[in-house]
Amino acid sequence: MPNYRYQVRSTSGEVQGGTLSAESANAAAAMLRGQGVRVMSLSPVNEGLGSMSIFSGLRKLNERKPTQKHVLDFTTQMAVMIRAGINLRTALEGIADQTSHPTFRKIILQLKNDVESGKQFSDAVATHPKLFGPLYVNMVRASEMSGSFADMLDRIAGYIAQQIETKKMVVGASIYPGVIGTLAVGVTVFLLTFVLPKFYAVFEGKEDVLPWATTFLMSLSKTLTKQWPIVVGVAAAGIIGLVFVLKTELGGFWADKAKLRIPVVRAMFKSLYISRGLQTMGQLINAGVPMLDTLAITGDVSGNRIYKGMWGRVYASVKQGKKIAAPLIKDNMLPKAVCQMISAGEESGKLGEVLDQISKYYAKQLKDHIKAATGLIEPIMILVMGTIVGFIAMAIILPIFKMSQIVK
Repeated sequence: MPNYRYQVRSTSGEVQGGTLSAESANAAAAMLRGQGVRVMSLSPVNEGLGSMSIFSGLRKLNERKPTQKHVLDFTTQMAVMIRAGINLRTALEGIADQTSHPTFRKIILQLKNDVESGKQFSDAVATHPKLFGPLYVNMVRASEMSGSFADMLDRIAGYIAQQIETKKMVVGASIYPGVIGTLAVGVTVFLLTFVLPKFYAVFEGKEDVLPWATTFLMSLSKTLTKQWPIVVGVAAAGIIGLVFVLKTELGGFWADKAKLRIPVVRAMFKSLYISRGLQTMGQLINAGVPMLDTLAITGDVSGNRIYKGMWGRVYASVKQGKKIAAPLIKDNMLPKAVCQMISAGEESGKLGEVLDQISKYYAKQLKDHIKAATGLIEPIMILVMGTIVGFIAMAIILPIFKMSQIVK
């Protein structure tokens, strides 16, 4: 007898779920209704290793995880529907029906069920922290208290859209260097493993008169061709080890510190972290989120451990009753002009507006720094690649040229 997974609402309004055995879906629904509950969902439970279970498992593996783009579309639609006077439950149900992404559709339906069971919308989205971060949850919670739900959703959607655009710019700036770097490595390996071995017979027995560059490259070429499994294994181990180290707190700290020290990209990363931090802080303050919560969230979304530490020190200072600007000036992580504007915003009571203006300025600065970094990285990568290829070519051609002169 097949099993069915169900979700029902009791007469008291409580949502319950479980599984039961029945001859058919209709029989399972009749059994549940006979218990005096309203059936909300009913689906078969696939068991065993049959073909349907295999296909179902493959389909689940191929389902992409929802992204911030899905959250942006969802938030925008919610704002429009709430402003049009549609109640929250109906809005969630309507958006779920229009959502083609299966995983995100399930999440929206879960939000609807949570709201129906009496949860606040902010508490419902808080159960999905990977999609709806602390900023989203706290801004929604603030709007529930103030009654400006639709306007707050518009504000959140604008923030998410800005963060998505910023991420695209930064990723786009790193694609070109990555492609050129990969190409340089590929060309080098090709020359050492396929081109240079053809000259072994020419150079054999003449090692004493060969330039050091040719001798070095021949040794490297023989190592790559004869012991390539070891080389590949060492390279893979090195990459895995590097990834592991970067995931540790200490490794991540040094990586974040390096981003702020490397001459070509440090201006770009500083603009990114300043813009992101001040925009987040401004949005939360304008939403009415308490200052300590605002500073904690700003540190979490800053994207860099150095700046997170700075916001943590500001948090500790404000917790002691001090103002925001004082610890920022001591840290020297933000330009003095920014600290002065933050101080002026505190004094005038318009800190949120001031932070919005500063974050917009640094968002523009970020675009300019990305263009500048890309413009600098391009010739540097071409120069590096040309130097490597030229070095290999000269190491091959120079001894041949010398031997031809000797013969003459």
